[in-house]
Amino acid sequence: MITVENVSKTFPSTGAPVVALRDVNLDVGAGAVYGVIGSAGAGKSTLARCVALQERPDRGAVRFDGVNMATLEGRKLRDARRQLAVVDPRLQPERTVAGNVAAPLERLGMEGPQRRDQVGTLLDLVGLTRAAAQLPDELSVGQRRRVAVARALAARPAVVLADDPTHEVDTEEAGSVLAVLDRARAELGATVLLTTPDPAVARRVCDDVTLLERGSVVESGNVLGLLGKPGSRIAAELLPAVEMSRADLAQYDRAVDVVLIGFAAVGALLPEAAARFDVELSTIGGGLTRFGDTPVARFRLGVRGQRADAALAWIAERGATVTHTLYGLRNVAA
Repeated sequence: MITVENVSKTFPSTGAPVVALRDVNLDVGAGAVYGVIGSAGAGKSTLARCVALQERPDRGAVRFDGVNMATLEGRKLRDARRQLAVVDPRLQPERTVAGNVAAPLERLGMEGPQRRDQVGTLLDLVGLTRAAAQLPDELSVGQRRRVAVARALAARPAVVLADDPTHEVDTEEAGSVLAVLDRARAELGATVLLTTPDPAVARRVCDDVTLLERGSVVESGNVLGLLGKPGSRIAAELLPAVEMSRADLAQYDRAVDVVLIGFAAVGALLPEAAARFDVELSTIGGGLTRFGDTPVARFRLGVRGQRADAALAWIAERGATVTHTLYGLRNVAA
């Protein structure tokens, strides 16, 4: 659907030019929710503008369904741009919620009855049917962001691009905004490309993710597939942090880090291993989270027992990722 090939972009400054993107590559499959994550200054917004055809890269290509958008002009470029919609949080303050959503359809010349039906469907999708006659200033930040998503979806684009869609939205309302983007994929078949500095956004809705750092791609891949990858930077960003004291570690023969994915693994794998091999597996750090509807845990376990190696091997054979971290801890002073 979207292919970014070796895209680089610099901006002039009073000193040396600012390099925003360095040979960035990514592939966004049709029907995916794809996340680009990274801290401020990583290049996320510049990449979003290049994909949205709002910026021309210095080098490289952005392709939609294999077509290099930089080679298009005139009507072909306008037609291609209609296939991609950008979630713009700036609403028209003098127009109602329904009026804002209708604006793109008016520009397309859609007839009144059909336009009203389309607006009603979209407001239902974003959960704002009752707010149709309200003005943007009467809404919360999260509700306004959902209106912006509905407006972006009005012309039924193939691709929806959302640059930091939960910016300045509180945690509770952020979930509603992300749910709307997920529904756009599930119910309208849209491909969603979003950028965010917030790992929680990627955990909630993204199928695939790319980590940018100083304009370069550090890592890319399927979110769940990366969680068990040793040394994965994305896994480190998305999984619960592991915190514990030296005193906690000193009580055990060894400590290991374990990543468990799925209901069965999270709920039963560790207790079953402990009972089967007569060992003690105590959680001394980490925690539990969700990736979409899938529960995922990263625990640091304190391990005691003669058959500990067999227990850990059994856990790994059933899909968990087990990383040995420290040994002989009971012989080390706290």
